[in-house]
Amino acid sequence: MKGITYKNTKTTLPCWIDPVHINQPRGYAYETDTHFVHFYGKDEGLYVISPGLTAIQAKNGTLKDWVINTFGAEDIEQMNLEVGQSIESVWRPSLYFHNDTFQALNVTKTEMRLVEQALRLLINRLDELFLYIEPDKNGLLTYSHKTRELLILACTEVENSWKYYMDKSSTYPINGKTFTTKDYIKLVDKLYLREFEFTLKTYSAIPAIAPFRNWDSANPTTSISWYNSYNKTKHDRDSHFSEATLINCIEAVVANLVMYCVRFSPFPLFDQPNTFSSLVNQHFDVRLINTCQESYYLHKIELPSNTRSDLFCYDCIQAGHTQPFIVKPLVL
Repeated sequence: MKGITYKNTKTTLPCWIDPVHINQPRGYAYETDTHFVHFYGKDEGLYVISPGLTAIQAKNGTLKDWVINTFGAEDIEQMNLEVGQSIESVWRPSLYFHNDTFQALNVTKTEMRLVEQALRLLINRLDELFLYIEPDKNGLLTYSHKTRELLILACTEVENSWKYYMDKSSTYPINGKTFTTKDYIKLVDKLYLREFEFTLKTYSAIPAIAPFRNWDSANPTTSISWYNSYNKTKHDRDSHFSEATLINCIEAVVANLVMYCVRFSPFPLFDQPNTFSSLVNQHFDVRLINTCQESYYLHKIELPSNTRSDLFCYDCIQAGHTQPFIVKPLVL
């Protein structure tokens, strides 16, 4: 059973004064054996879906008619996965709470901490560069041995993340050779890498950064300029030292932040009571752009037999009605 997603245009919930559809303009719905289920969601930022705003009603007619009549549904699209399914290590905005995320993505706190240690090192080095190079329109093109060092370190870490996903998908290099960008480009759509856009809070001269936005299978290396520069300056410093610019360092560090978001969700970057989150919060904001809402995961709920038949809204997680996700393997 697959759900549907749509735009909400009206609020008909009993006893609700506030128009929920204004602040939660996205809808996601499916049907159980006895009830229709609707989740509210955002249409900006990280497109959070709110299980705390779960509307249900006993079935009468079709699901499509219900969402049109009850929520003014427009632009209805079918979801990609079955309700209650997720893809291993591929975050989607329906996952907000840590326990849900760890279970649905089949990742652990230990894995997350190891990746955070590597990220913390990269961000600390970038922060140190900002003490000596002002990242304005002139400073962004500055290069030095320190920027080259950070660019190489950051891109090596990105490659490590890419290989993690190639291994997850049981993909092996052709003829025993090492993976190249011709292999890694297969990840861009499966991991939704183009959707992530970061901004640096305190440096207005730096435009929003989406490091994988232009990644193209026709030119899998040169279409991501920061990675192409890394290859050049790593293999031929004498000829390509000037490729190790500050802006390329920033984009490479952000690329690592994107890979973290995909694997563990963006929320631990900002909401943990530790030095890592403080460091990230000091510099970065993140949002999704041109996101594929049909790819989101929907919590499957199991309702008790005595569930009310009228339309009402409640928190399905707090009520203990949500079921564990069925985690599907990543297939490239």
